[in-house]
Amino acid sequence: MSRTSPPSPTEESSAGGEPSLKQVMGPGLLLLFIVGDILGTGIYALTGEIAGEVGGAAWLPFAVAFAVALITACSYLELVTKYPQAAGAALYVHKAFGKHLLTFLVCFAVMCSGITSASAASRAFAANLATGFGLDAGNGVILLIALAFMLLVLAVNLRGVGESVKINVLLTAVELSGLLIVILVSLYFILGGNADFSRVVTFETASDKSVFLAVSTATSLAFFAMVGFEDSVNMAEETKNPARIFPRMMFTGLGITGLIYVLVSICAVAVVPVGQLSESETPLATVVQTAAPGFPISDLLPFISMFAVANSALINMLMASRLLYGMGKQGVLPPFLAKVHPRRRTPQAAIVFTTVIALGLITFVSLSPDSPVVSLLGGTTSLLLLAVFALVNVSVLVLRREQAATEHFSAGRVLPVVGAITCVYLVLPWSSGRPAGQYEIAGVLLALGLVLWVITWYARRKENAG
Repeated sequence: MSRTSPPSPTEESSAGGEPSLKQVMGPGLLLLFIVGDILGTGIYALTGEIAGEVGGAAWLPFAVAFAVALITACSYLELVTKYPQAAGAALYVHKAFGKHLLTFLVCFAVMCSGITSASAASRAFAANLATGFGLDAGNGVILLIALAFMLLVLAVNLRGVGESVKINVLLTAVELSGLLIVILVSLYFILGGNADFSRVVTFETASDKSVFLAVSTATSLAFFAMVGFEDSVNMAEETKNPARIFPRMMFTGLGITGLIYVLVSICAVAVVPVGQLSESETPLATVVQTAAPGFPISDLLPFISMFAVANSALINMLMASRLLYGMGKQGVLPPFLAKVHPRRRTPQAAIVFTTVIALGLITFVSLSPDSPVVSLLGGTTSLLLLAVFALVNVSVLVLRREQAATEHFSAGRVLPVVGAITCVYLVLPWSSGRPAGQYEIAGVLLALGLVLWVITWYARRKENAG
């Protein structure tokens, strides 16, 4: 099999005489894109779950997750500056190994991570809505709100979403404002002598887990809050001088979000006892309500959280449906998935298909009232992406034999190896401490993809034989 990748849609358009994508992204806009893509559901919804794993030292898993993301980002930077094309991990893996089935699995895993991430966001949206309006909602009501929200995302996607730089700046500002509110209100509470800062350095782990395994488990979950940086490589063709701009903006964006996450987690455990924090589905709202119960701002945070996680859900379902549409259009999956609405020009079949999967996931993991829905779906997202990141780190080493025509960023010899080993470590069940449910969900989703791939392969083979 050829080790060269199939042409991207942009390359095909250019070959047909159409102009290439306009390079409009400068340093500032690229930085806002990276920060806005990372901020979202993870920190707003999972701080309590992470504290439940390691106690007051909830900042440590975020710091470790930041380090893992930073190492993998170096591999992405070498590849995106070497191959500045809008195709991401699937392109890099295909160039490195030339195996179409492996390329498909990478692409489908990324698509599935979008669905699991959006499903986690829908549950977090429902919990914040109930908190914001003061509803005494049980598991059933939260489930119904989450399903209704996902149907709303379906309607928006079917109608079509016009994205602009101004909207991206606005969404990033709102998401960031919520986290800054948490930090500032908590600092006021802490400086007033009302917080128990000793909790920040206190490890509390389950009796059957060592400290090391507990940190690994929490890091596997915290990594969900760091994903998103890899999406920026899809903007490579629209970035001015990517070889120079990407490294600086990627490191700056990761540094900003990593610092905010560590500060938020320190403030959270200093203000709210770990037990109370871990039991809350809206942990940051609980922090602000504890630190400033008499201020209206404590009533505002659940709605800011809703906005942040809603944005995450919409972006991820857009990405998932477009990936599925692309695979259907290329004949890798059944062609019905490439059907486009005649008037709206949106990939209606792919949108409906991904939404049905999301609705099934939300319902399945919510059947048990005690099920940690957001952490289960968020952990599955990080599981799928960490597996993809491991392959990307290996791809960097394989592609070193190809000389680039222009100067590009280099991740060095050590970092890709460390990145691959670390990602695999956080994927394996006996080292990561992940619950079996995450592997079951990921396995079912990938099995569904393989079934669709086999059906398509058999149908095309039969058609060619006839």
